[in-house]
Amino acid sequence: MTYAFTLTDVIPASPQAIYDAWLDSRGHTAMTGSKAKMSNKLGDEVSAWDRYIWGKNVVLEPGKRIVQTWRTRKFTDEDPDSKITLTFAPVEGGTQITLDHSGVPDSHTSYEQGGWQQSYFEPMKKYFGKSRPARRKSTRRRPPKRKTTKAKTKKRKSTKRRGRR
Repeated sequence: MTYAFTLTDVIPASPQAIYDAWLDSRGHTAMTGSKAKMSNKLGDEVSAWDRYIWGKNVVLEPGKRIVQTWRTRKFTDEDPDSKITLTFAPVEGGTQITLDHSGVPDSHTSYEQGGWQQSYFEPMKKYFGKSRPARRKSTRRRPPKRKTTKAKTKKRKSTKRRGRR
């Protein structure tokens, strides 16, 4: 037997930023703090949490929705793949992320009871909430460039010639 549940949260980032980070190996890894192999191509295999979770991209709507099949190492061979659907809606303060997780084996209640929040939503809030360092502008001032006129240049040359003789 399987069950389904829905969770929502607000992440301080744009829908497109979350979508892009989710489907990018480096972004997903940085966002969750654990190694991931992601792809933004339909049908490609994906994995997260150092291959604790794996599946495939089923539906990809840039900035709006991601659907993936998911299994974990805790699934038995008899358990079918579960399916996650992530939808992104802009709201004040960022993006409301809605997670629909279906096909979850009945014995795996930890996903609904804190697993998603601890492994994804809280780390995502930290990742997107930290301020990116601004590019520093140099406070060093350069002296203004001197303008040389042809007359000064000629004078310099003639002075040098006289000094050499």
